[in-house]
Amino acid sequence: MSQSLTYASYLRLAELLSLQTPRSRELGDEEHDEMLFIVIHQVYELWFKQLLHEIDHVQALMTSDDVVGAGRGLRRILSILKVMVSQMDVLETMTPRDFLSFRDRLEASSGFQSAQFREFEFVLGHKRPDIAEGFGGTERERLERRLHEPSLWSTFRVLLARRDVVSERIVDETAPTEPDPTLQSALVEVYRHQPELAELCERLVDLDEGIQEWRYRHVKMVERTIGSKMGTGGSNGVEYLASTLSKPLFPDLWAVRALL
Repeated sequence: MSQSLTYASYLRLAELLSLQTPRSRELGDEEHDEMLFIVIHQVYELWFKQLLHEIDHVQALMTSDDVVGAGRGLRRILSILKVMVSQMDVLETMTPRDFLSFRDRLEASSGFQSAQFREFEFVLGHKRPDIAEGFGGTERERLERRLHEPSLWSTFRVLLARRDVVSERIVDETAPTEPDPTLQSALVEVYRHQPELAELCERLVDLDEGIQEWRYRHVKMVERTIGSKMGTGGSNGVEYLASTLSKPLFPDLWAVRALL
């Protein structure tokens, strides 16, 4: 008879809890705060995995014309983003000196190398083909697939076409989302006469705003920790991160505010 399932075996806790191995410990001079750094970033990767899972589900709901279900899914995604933002508070308890005590041990590793975050950007419509070229193996395969698949915004636009809000059109799925004045005019009518779709639009705005909040907190956390220093992966650090702020994922939903 097989052993009954337990909390630990179901969650594979022995394996999970063995994955936090500070480099400073391996090198014989363990720094206390490196454990926090590892745990926080591993948790972020788990949340990225869940966000991708949830967005895939929302797109499937949109494709099946379940507008209410898609809205619920977007609310869950926003709740996850709020948890991710709150984790910055924990990371910011680590002072610049605490981080510098082990930063050199990270060598060229960097959060810019998170394939899951790049997947997340791609599925939200922030697509740049050159990004995938910086990865290899299964990570590159996943990014190439996301690059060519419809983004969340593209899926939403197809939903609008099925509802005769806009006409269908052929789009380059590998290109980033760009403003569309024709769509903006159609969205004005959605907001005025189709409350169910208008509500879904607002959940997409919530998502866009939530991403911007996360990006802002991330920028300030990095600035607080390393100032203007270059990132470990060779990036411009804060300068690069700050350049990503105030770039909406769904520009038409912001532009339509001035037209209502």
